[in-house]
Amino acid sequence: MNRVLFAGTGSGAGKTTIVCSILNELVKRRFNVVAFKCGPDYIDPMFHRHVLGIAGYNLDSFFLEREALLGHFCEKCIGQDFAVLEGAMGYYDGAGFTTKGSAYEIAAITQTPVILIVNGKGMANSVCAVVRGFLSQTENSGIRGVILNQVTEKTYIGVKSELEGLGVIPCGFVNKLKEDLMFDERHLGLDFTNEGDCLKEKISRLFGEVCRTLETDKILEIAKAAPAFPIVPRNTGGDDLNIGLPDTDAGGHLLAVAYDEAFTFIYAENLQLLKRHGIRPVFFSPIRDKALPAGCAGLFLSGGYPEKYAKELSENEQMRSAIKKAVLSKMPVIAECGGYMYLKDAIEGMDGRLYQMAGVFSGTARRTKRPVRFGYVTLTAKRDNLLCLAGETLKAHEFHYWDCEENGDGFTAQPAGNREPYSCIYAGETVFAGYPHLYLLSNENAVLNFKKRCEEYEIGNKIK
Repeated sequence: MNRVLFAGTGSGAGKTTIVCSILNELVKRRFNVVAFKCGPDYIDPMFHRHVLGIAGYNLDSFFLEREALLGHFCEKCIGQDFAVLEGAMGYYDGAGFTTKGSAYEIAAITQTPVILIVNGKGMANSVCAVVRGFLSQTENSGIRGVILNQVTEKTYIGVKSELEGLGVIPCGFVNKLKEDLMFDERHLGLDFTNEGDCLKEKISRLFGEVCRTLETDKILEIAKAAPAFPIVPRNTGGDDLNIGLPDTDAGGHLLAVAYDEAFTFIYAENLQLLKRHGIRPVFFSPIRDKALPAGCAGLFLSGGYPEKYAKELSENEQMRSAIKKAVLSKMPVIAECGGYMYLKDAIEGMDGRLYQMAGVFSGTARRTKRPVRFGYVTLTAKRDNLLCLAGETLKAHEFHYWDCEENGDGFTAQPAGNREPYSCIYAGETVFAGYPHLYLLSNENAVLNFKKRCEEYEIGNKIK
């Protein structure tokens, strides 16, 4: 399998822009491509999906043990010409000041050659010192190439021979982008296909400008030099489902999945795993729809940006009422982060005003000054609940700027890095609602338990 991982010296190195530009170039060359994001990030796979037109996936060695991660990786690569992996944060940055879950660990597990992206703004020869440091950090860094970001052609030419002397392949550079090609923060997480022709044209120009100075053929040479997969891929089926698109398969218990501008943080793997176990996602919009999909036996409220669309969500009183009625009638529900906020009494919008929400749980989700409870957590159930039994554990992660006074006490969360544990999650026989995001491939028994509750709800409704 031809494969390459783009890593950065740190956050903001330009990974996503460069990766999406490379993906776009490969598509233009008529290659079949699959993309992965290292770590629990659900935003960058949206960008990958926009470019490729197919689901983007995650590779996370905190959530998945080595063999499970390799199996997941190999299965998604079936039928593809290239696999492109995007790192997270700095190359060696993992959980709790270790390399656990880092792009370096993913590269080592999957035996994928790495191209290091260095933000060289304000540097000249110092670029080589940075690269030398990353190469010498471990005995086998896996770094085969280097891309310089925010440098001039003169700088790139000036350091190119020294980079080659370090044993890496210079793969081009990216100059400082013009202001009219930059995107502001509000575009994070949006589905660009709904943003109009003007934005599509801007994205096309951005990708073209980035690739103009990259040495794409050298990048492909590095990808083609990747060793054979360490395991044989197997196709487990059930992957013919993409986020937001209708599913023509008529089988399975119907799962109403919130998906629109306000609710976008969904792992493709979660939906595909649910379908593999006979739970068929059907998408709806809490902003525009007036009722839940007919015949649904469960509800999934994903994360996203409900605070940005608090007014629109609040004005849709019929949907708020329908969801509250469904949850109170014991329809099984998983609500994560933004979806959980939607179930509270109110949300503080971006304008500082309070907007009424579904009112399943008391309290208000309010803005904070900095990210709240950021990172991986291991959740231990205090009592039997929708997804597991008392004492059992689930792996998850948190990242949010909004918080509530009370966030439930069904689980104890132990953050990575030996930080203080805390209580969280509203957990009952038919409810799992809180800020943590689940990556269900690491919690497959939870899917089976959820399916059982959906079956019970469906049978109960038929009897009525």
